[in-house]
Amino acid sequence: MDSGKIIDALQKTPIFAKTSDESLQSLLKSAIQKTVQAGTKIVEKGQSGLGFYLVLSGQADVMGGGKKLAEIGEGGFFGELSVIDGAPRTADVVAKTDVTCLVVSQWAMRSIIETHPEIALSMLDELARRLRATNEKEGMAS
Repeated sequence: MDSGKIIDALQKTPIFAKTSDESLQSLLKSAIQKTVQAGTKIVEKGQSGLGFYLVLSGQADVMGGGKKLAEIGEGGFFGELSVIDGAPRTADVVAKTDVTCLVVSQWAMRSIIETHPEIALSMLDELARRLRATNEKEGMAS
């Protein structure tokens, strides 16, 4: 996928919607594109989490405790917790179909967040949404 299409895809996601083309070009310089086949673990629970993943195409399932916790499709992302704290992954993410992701290292993501703090706020919004959805599934009050 060429950089123009990737930037368009990034700007369609809530966390990068307000980020300038110039900043996204800078982010792309330190990112890699990774494609995995259906059935492949993209990240594994308990492993070091040193990157942020944005799904450019395909579908993936977030798995924990043998259960499907969520689905992630085009424009979805995961690995944001590891970008924040560098701790091990909290769940497996498995490609449901062939998946192409943009992978951004922790240090590159932190750099773009420093330049564009609105990205951090958007990440927090998504984290809160995911936590509330999990709590609702488990019948917990929030």
